[in-house]
Amino acid sequence: MNFKNTNAETTTVTRNMNEIEEVTGNIYESCVVVSKRSDQIAVDLKEELIGKLNEFASNTDNLEEIFENREQIEISRFYERLPKTNAMALKEFLDDKVYFRQPTDSSEEEGE
Repeated sequence: MNFKNTNAETTTVTRNMNEIEEVTGNIYESCVVVSKRSDQIAVDLKEELIGKLNEFASNTDNLEEIFENREQIEISRFYERLPKTNAMALKEFLDDKVYFRQPTDSSEEEGE
């Protein structure tokens, strides 16, 4: 997924709780969906960042090379400037780009 082109806010924004609740009908359920999506985004971003940083990793322990590796510094700065994962997840959630489903309770199905 391309998180670099997201239009999620990079600063704190006051949210309308009714708008968030409308999607699922329950504010707590909406929070859980956004939280789980945020965790997924965080894992994807971390894997992507580690992969890019490993391209520039050196196997030597030369202290000068560690402090002078500008490519790693620029990559890290780019990822630090991205919106937070919870902001990206909430933006996707409100734009109906997140698929979620409620697990069915097996005891209710057996009783009917």
